[in-house]
Amino acid sequence: MQDEADSLRREAQAVRTTEKSRDGLVAATVDARGELLRLDIDPRIYRQPDSRRLADVITDTVRRAAARSRQRVLEIFDPLIPADQMRAHLEGDLDTVMKQLADQMAGKEHSGGTA
Repeated sequence: MQDEADSLRREAQAVRTTEKSRDGLVAATVDARGELLRLDIDPRIYRQPDSRRLADVITDTVRRAAARSRQRVLEIFDPLIPADQMRAHLEGDLDTVMKQLADQMAGKEHSGGTA
């Protein structure tokens, strides 16, 4: 089981997700934690300069890429960690993580499930 956990951890750490904006002019690549690794902007975006729109497109594209990366990590760890537990961890929901830990220590089970 330890070998499987190590293998899954390495697979999750290798997750890279690239998402393109709806107009195809912005591409964002994020890692497993949703951190931005690369941002590509097609020069055609400057044909209609609108800094607010560009900022919104970049933000939306990065958010969608991060959501896909988190989903992939949930899928990778699904054999070992229930999705609700992993999701709370990935989202930094310490209250839920601590409650789940306390419940586990008290012998209560949490159901898995997928997103």
